[in-house]
Amino acid sequence: MLSNSYPNPAPGGILLIDKPKDFSSHDVIAVCRRILKTKKIGHSGTLDPMATGLLILLIGREATKQQSRFLELSKTYEATLSLGQETDSWDAYGHVIAQKPVPSLTLDQIKQAARELSGVITQPIPFFSAKKINGTPMYSLARQGTEIERKYNQVTVQWTDIRFQNPDQISFTVHCSCGTYVRSLGYLLAQKLGTVGHLTHLRRISIGAFSVQQAFDGNVLKQIPREILCQKIEPIL
Repeated sequence: MLSNSYPNPAPGGILLIDKPKDFSSHDVIAVCRRILKTKKIGHSGTLDPMATGLLILLIGREATKQQSRFLELSKTYEATLSLGQETDSWDAYGHVIAQKPVPSLTLDQIKQAARELSGVITQPIPFFSAKKINGTPMYSLARQGTEIERKYNQVTVQWTDIRFQNPDQISFTVHCSCGTYVRSLGYLLAQKLGTVGHLTHLRRISIGAFSVQQAFDGNVLKQIPREILCQKIEPIL
């Protein structure tokens, strides 16, 4: 059993992790709790299992008290949108629920569609998300086959570095406010282009002023000695 009275407690502060693919954010938190021997670990916003990239962990009581401050930071992502098929989760881990031909598109058309989805926009929240309805995550309700009313929120979005990967794949970078679902942006962009789509790649490269380049490689997290991981914890300024 973990104890907050461990005789050599981990230092409080923030721990930057580069989350690997196929790990949930809570998997990473659970591993860190075991290694650091502390229950008090929060986060600055989770990532889907398919997604990789920056996860900020808040270690210790004083750090977790500031969770709302970190949750409110803007974020930057790199993503790839595959056109022609829509999945129920709007990413590659879902089941295909719709197919539609992909029109012949130009890069200018794609950039124009992205401009129409820039600034303050209203986005649909994916049914397969951690957003809670009466205390239950939407993904749990969706897996049970429960009918869910579509929920929406307002976010601020800036698209950059939009490129064709091939005729039915678009890569882009997006800088966005907290609460943004990049899967939803992919869904909306595909609609604007007259087709359907889903994300096949998603990587968070920054949160506020924190970069994934500063982060500890989550692929080796389970093998790292406790002393080394403690050294990676930075004080909150």
